[in-house]
Amino acid sequence: MTPQTTHVFHRHLHTTLPVAVSGRGVTITDSQGRQYIDASGGAAVSCLGHGHPDVLAAMHAQIDRIAYAHTSFFTTEVAEALADDLIAHAPTGMSHAYFVSGGSEAVEAALKMARQYFVEIGQPQRSHFIARRQSYHGNTLGALAVGGNQWRRAQFAPLLMDVTHVSPCYEYRDRRPDETAEQYGQRLVLELAQAIDRLGGENVIAFVAETVVGATAGALTPVPGYLKGVRDLCDRHGILLILDEVMCGMGRTGTLHACEQEGVVPDLMTIAKGLGGGYQPIGAVLAQKRIVDTFAKGSGLFQHGHTYLGHAVACAAALAVQQVIRRDDLLAACRRQGEGLANRLQQRLGEHPHVGDLRGRGLFRGIELVRDRATKTPFDPALRLHARIKREAMTRGLMVYPMGGTIDGQQGDHVLLAPPFTVSEADLDAIVDRLAQAIDAALASTHA
Repeated sequence: MTPQTTHVFHRHLHTTLPVAVSGRGVTITDSQGRQYIDASGGAAVSCLGHGHPDVLAAMHAQIDRIAYAHTSFFTTEVAEALADDLIAHAPTGMSHAYFVSGGSEAVEAALKMARQYFVEIGQPQRSHFIARRQSYHGNTLGALAVGGNQWRRAQFAPLLMDVTHVSPCYEYRDRRPDETAEQYGQRLVLELAQAIDRLGGENVIAFVAETVVGATAGALTPVPGYLKGVRDLCDRHGILLILDEVMCGMGRTGTLHACEQEGVVPDLMTIAKGLGGGYQPIGAVLAQKRIVDTFAKGSGLFQHGHTYLGHAVACAAALAVQQVIRRDDLLAACRRQGEGLANRLQQRLGEHPHVGDLRGRGLFRGIELVRDRATKTPFDPALRLHARIKREAMTRGLMVYPMGGTIDGQQGDHVLLAPPFTVSEADLDAIVDRLAQAIDAALASTHA
């Protein structure tokens, strides 16, 4: 479809998109017969790849039983089974799952859940959220407000609630030469403590953070001890910790929940993309028992809701995805293939004059591009290097997830990789080879 013939209100109105007609494994095929390796899982969604027979069978079986029942009238067996499954493998103390249709909805629900919790316990003066710059939490107004993606926020800023943003954990750019990684992390915790003191700890609802930062800054991992320091600080002031694992969670970093690797348990956690693997739109908030008990003993009602909460077919797809991941030991595969991807990236791009940083965990990897490695100077944003890389990758049959504004919303370019957990060694070879070619072609085009 061309921009002149489509009636779909596409994200970009001046581009012609290929038409996806089929998907199998790591490959998507378009209407012209061209095939693309899905090295980004769309947007870190397709953890099992495309067309997995077990997930399709579970969806078909659920449709034959019941596709939809509104949650103000009914629950369903499959929603109950999915919640049981998630809580059985959740961080300590999590007792309930609140199902929604995606990541933005999950974050929005978590924000409202956190606010209502304090109303229920008689602390209605708590009305402020603290989050981080260079984060992304979704595109609803609440999620956009706590997010720190300046490009997405800019034109909607007058509509957004006031949120205090502190520094991201961005070791490559912000750790000083005289600091250890641990010292850098403690400096960030101190900055958060000072923000809390300015606001008054008794006025803060929650601190919101991606465990591993995704789209906005490209697989930024926390330094050792940072999130533990944040957890302790929140506990000291009675502030909730909301960890956003919409992109980095559900196995993407090599453990089911990314926070497992930090030894930290949040009060509320949002999940989505890898939950259903793209087979149906689904997300969830996982909530600590004491929060749910407070609602139960108080109003008995979470004053929130959407039409498609707990959609039966979505729950069936998500349950099947999680069962396949466990049955086929795909968390171990994610760790193993993640190391293989990291090694290949290091071998091919580690000494590249315009690759400043290779980072990430599991099958969640970021490549930051720089004009000068020694000074870490970024490319001129006007070049739109990230967009050039995406275009060159697509011409080579490769899907990657590049983004600009990595550093401050304007400057910086990175590429995010998030292939399916089922990716093969040969797939990894092809991904890195095609990506390296795309990067070099994009760089060459900036001099044309």
